[in-house]
Amino acid sequence: MPIWVDALALAIVGSVGGLLTASILLLVGQPLRNRVVPWLVSYAVGTLLGAALLGLTPEALASLPPPPVFGSLLAGIMTFFVLEKLVLWRHSHDDHECDVHRSTVTLVIVGDAVHTFVDGVVIAAAVLVSLPLGVTTALAVAAHEIPQEAGDFAILLAAGHSRARALLLNLSSATGGLLGAGAMLLFGEHVPNALPYILAFAAGNFLYVAMADLIPTLHRGTMDRNAVRQLLLIGLGVATIAIL
Repeated sequence: MPIWVDALALAIVGSVGGLLTASILLLVGQPLRNRVVPWLVSYAVGTLLGAALLGLTPEALASLPPPPVFGSLLAGIMTFFVLEKLVLWRHSHDDHECDVHRSTVTLVIVGDAVHTFVDGVVIAAAVLVSLPLGVTTALAVAAHEIPQEAGDFAILLAAGHSRARALLLNLSSATGGLLGAGAMLLFGEHVPNALPYILAFAAGNFLYVAMADLIPTLHRGTMDRNAVRQLLLIGLGVATIAIL
């Protein structure tokens, strides 16, 4: 039973923790928010890369030879590419989203539910391997959820929802994290040999988000043009995972 408590608690930290932090950002002025969110994006890149390459992938390689590990990682990258094409997986990090998002609030909520469900699965799988790996994975999830949820709040507010309504909608989608963690715990107990494949698949997820979504945003310079600050914050994110 304690492992269930640990996994569900960390799933809450990963999904709801990022959401609540993002909601706090809405209380500050937009100039400060526009400055802080880009910093969080850079930090999230570091935590995602660190968790994928220093945590999840090495753990998978400890149980499997390289070909199935990197095959699962590649499958993870391709899967999330397809999900993003289907608009079931998307990332917003800017308060100035394009108008198309204003008419797709339902897709935003559904996409977030899918997003948090997968995050919950990943966190629970990591906890089943070791608690420290679960902690670093939850931290990486929470770090990239903060700028993501801040962007989603902006979309919902632009669509005419009140702050309270936007928070309620985002909280409803965040419950997907608990469902994903519960599903993984049930599945993992019966098929423990699948865990290394899931960890490698999750590493592909983290790498895709960091390298196909967040890093190009930083290169475009639409959020933060200071390359030195970006590099330092990415390094801080990697160091956080390495130290933990």
